Amino acid sequence: MSGSAPIRAPATIAFIGLGKMGVPMAARLLAAGYRLRGYDAAETARTRFAQAHPQATLRESVNDCIEGAAAVITMLPDGKIVANVLRGAAAAIAKDAVVIDMSSSSPIDTEKTGAVLAARGLAMIDAPVSGGVKRAVDGTLSIMAGGDAAAVERCLPVLNAMGSAVFRTGKLGSGHAMKALNNAVSAAGLVAAAEALLIGQRFGLDPAMMVDVLNASTGKNNSTENKLKQHILSGSFASGFALGLMAKDLGTAAELARHLEVAAPLSAASARLWQAASAELGAAADHTEIFRYIRDIDD
Repeated sequence: MSGSAPIRAPATIAFIGLGKMGVPMAARLLAAGYRLRGYDAAETARTRFAQAHPQATLRESVNDCIEGAAAVITMLPDGKIVANVLRGAAAAIAKDAVVIDMSSSSPIDTEKTGAVLAARGLAMIDAPVSGGVKRAVDGTLSIMAGGDAAAVERCLPVLNAMGSAVFRTGKLGSGHAMKALNNAVSAAGLVAAAEALLIGQRFGLDPAMMVDVLNASTGKNNSTENKLKQHILSGSFASGFALGLMAKDLGTAAELARHLEVAAPLSAASARLWQAASAELGAAADHTEIFRYIRDIDD
């Protein structure tokens, strides 16, 4: 395959990380006609994916999965794990392949990993996603793609198979920066809405009415529209996005601000709040359970 040609189906894609998001994203690539090789460190995850998608090829090592693939996608817990995996398997990556890190990684880590790969003549872009499991299943994720413009262009057919909107964010690491900052804004909106509900309830306001007013007024945000009634007032707390992952993304945003020497008091305070909630409720708790943490904080 030419090193400048778009990576179109039926090219072979190596997909590393078959978790909650990785599984439906990999399935979308299969549906688009790509030949898919999958790997996950957990044998149970590999087995489940193989049973659900027998047309995929599951490999028992990263190197076997990556070797000869036109694109290598990582969907892993954080950038340090991504760096360890890629550095250990760099020799198996084809010279004309593109590495696509779709994890929620630190942009600082991504820049370092990209430099290591570039020294070996390998291309890397970062392309984290927003939209959660539901939109991963539907193939309607928002994707923030950073890196060399030509490399991003080559990967557009791959990214478009998993998302409905691809935003070119700039240099390598900029996608991860944008993802962390997006989640910082989202988390701040959720905490503000949760606090407003708790204050209003104490005063005697009806919570459902409050949500309706917020959504018809200037307080409307993603959380008031899609989380308050659906997951908080209902008591389901089942949005599908883990509290620990939100805490990690907020930590990334705060770390980036410190690295760039930008004063960001709200980001710093928000990161501390979410980290405390994750420690108290458990990283696997749904992120909408931040409401419970704030509600019980003085108990």
